[in-house]
Amino acid sequence: MENIAKTEKSKRIQTSFLSAPEKKALLWLAAHQPKWVDSDMLTFVGHFGATTIALGFILSGLNVNFLWISILGFVINWYGDSLDGTLARVRNQQRPVYGFYIDHTMDAINESLMFMGVGMSPFMRFDLSCILLVVYLMLTLNVSMNAHLKGEFRLTYAKLGPTELRLICIIACLLIIGVKSLQTFSWEVTFFHFTLVFCILDLVGLFILAALVTIYIVTIVQDARYYAKIDPKHKND
Repeated sequence: MENIAKTEKSKRIQTSFLSAPEKKALLWLAAHQPKWVDSDMLTFVGHFGATTIALGFILSGLNVNFLWISILGFVINWYGDSLDGTLARVRNQQRPVYGFYIDHTMDAINESLMFMGVGMSPFMRFDLSCILLVVYLMLTLNVSMNAHLKGEFRLTYAKLGPTELRLICIIACLLIIGVKSLQTFSWEVTFFHFTLVFCILDLVGLFILAALVTIYIVTIVQDARYYAKIDPKHKND
């Protein structure tokens, strides 16, 4: 239990493009929350936002304007997911063990909902969305391990974090809603006698996948070297 508590209190590394203004906004929001609002409630709000995102993408197969629901969901998810921990710290009501468990459990559930919801839309292949989910969860697992072993909880890579990814998704949704040619865009690629058809979000997904895989490989190589240095092989006597 002591190790888990230390993990929750690990140094938070957040150096994304929006981290400075976001931190100010979250501190202001936390200071102005009603007393009856607590971190658990905000965690549920984040989960509701993730469910809303998935629902909007699934319904977009009926009408592209349902993507407005997903856009609203991204805002709700940011509000709840980003503010729950900030509120606990501002009120000095941290619960290191419980908070660590609930936060990371809900993150995995929410991420699964969002990625699978996008894959069930007409704008991204379901197999690609599942691959993105697996890689994202692998990176998340690496973050949790480093929080435990190194005492660092890294929230951003290459100046990008969850907030920037949400913003990219919102912009993509707005473009699909506003540009009709993007709604019917398709690109066929023949690969070993298999024909793969990619829609517009597939291209965005492939770009994000390439970035995530690159970040993951670079990270584990750097971390492995660091851990090998502090935990070297012992020569036989």
